Amino acid sequence: MRTPTEDGPLAGGTANRGRVIRVGATVQRPRGGHTPAVHALLRHLAAAGFTGAPRVLRLGPRTETLGYVEGRAAIEPVPDWALTDSALLSVGALLRGYHEHVSGFDGSGLSWQRSVPERWRGRLVTHNDPNPGNVIFRGGQAVALIDFDLAAPGTPAWELAVAACLWVPLRDGADIADRRRHRVVQRFRLLLDAYGADDTLRLDVARAAPDANRWIAAVIEEAANHGHPAFGRLWERDMAMHVRADGWLAAHTAELT
Repeated sequence: MRTPTEDGPLAGGTANRGRVIRVGATVQRPRGGHTPAVHALLRHLAAAGFTGAPRVLRLGPRTETLGYVEGRAAIEPVPDWALTDSALLSVGALLRGYHEHVSGFDGSGLSWQRSVPERWRGRLVTHNDPNPGNVIFRGGQAVALIDFDLAAPGTPAWELAVAACLWVPLRDGADIADRRRHRVVQRFRLLLDAYGADDTLRLDVARAAPDANRWIAAVIEEAANHGHPAFGRLWERDMAMHVRADGWLAAHTAELT
């Protein structure tokens, strides 16, 4: 296994698996039509003093070059140290810090890769994909977000609902085989506590959760249907889980709210 200090392809990823290359203190990865918008976002974060995101270095015809963020991504299989309540609390705090620093950024008029559901769109440009593999940890604490490819205008409620689906996780207990099983509602509360959510935001997160689960599933399914092999394997593995999660969320709406 490649050590964190070695150059070469970085582990993890789905859309760009095997094509994200570390070269010293830099990372080279494929660019897309949405890359200029993402770079405008990252430059704003850097100017605002947010240390929890990559820095933009160069943009080429086919690739982008970003600064390498030191630490460990919680790539699958998600390590035990990333499943602790302490790790979850740090994710909530990281998202709050990101939202505070991005709040002054105007993302209107920019071309983003994928819109969030209309009900949950707003002025705040949310990350929209804070899955464990896109969160960098140091000392067991979340310190940075990477892979902003799905960033787009959203709302805090939407971002937290997506994070809850991925980190709590909001799904049927039969699909949770680790220490988080039977602790879904407790961990949902912990995530919102760490963010500092008020009562109104908490209710909106609970209401957004079913849409977030379906949106995550749709991202995977559409890429699989377009022939992306990694997403195809992911969809075969997780399709039934997302269906069960939809049913679980419907049955536990009152408990979450």
